[in-house]
Amino acid sequence: MRLSLASTSPARLALLRAAGIEPVCIAPGVDEPAAVAAAEAEHGPLTTEQTVQLLARAKAEAVAAGLAAGLHDGRADEEAVDGFVLGGDSAFLIDGITHGKPHTPERARERWLAQRGRTGRLWSGHWLIDHRGGAPRAAVGRAAYADVTFADVTEAEIDAYIATGEPLEVAGAFTVDSLGGPFITRVEGDPSTVVGLSLSTLRELVRELGGEWTELWNRPSRA
Repeated sequence: MRLSLASTSPARLALLRAAGIEPVCIAPGVDEPAAVAAAEAEHGPLTTEQTVQLLARAKAEAVAAGLAAGLHDGRADEEAVDGFVLGGDSAFLIDGITHGKPHTPERARERWLAQRGRTGRLWSGHWLIDHRGGAPRAAVGRAAYADVTFADVTEAEIDAYIATGEPLEVAGAFTVDSLGGPFITRVEGDPSTVVGLSLSTLRELVRELGGEWTELWNRPSRA
């Protein structure tokens, strides 16, 4: 059983590979700010949980629609039609404000100065489409969160971390599985949620759609 990942995130790809799954990665091409703006214009301000779920669903549906229309060319995408399509999104909540990717060094530094020594909540949204048989059959989704506590890092450490470029393109301006890991003292919740994808939540969604998690294993065992 194949899993199509509606994302080009290296972190999500590495996480799934470590869990025994080699997904087919397809860029969803979703205009995220526009999607959030449209939803808020219709329904009012979104919570962090609602935001990540909205975008996870939009990404999964965009890829599924592309598969149905034959827009994704190549042998790998043909294999991916018969399986599941997963969309995901992450955002960090602290002081009642939702933070996505900072994009600029100035914004990343501002966030680190505000969050060092404190605890915030990382939300990851998941939307899974049952695409077995080559067409969408059903879909389920759920958001997961983990509380992240940061060390009281120095400004020199913050500047050195930002200079690597790593925090600029990740939600909350930090990672737990790379250079940012030593700056995190505690994670409460599924640790993989902080990477951008809760493996335990994904397993539950696969089972809700009548699949088995172990059917997705397609990488050689390390044993």
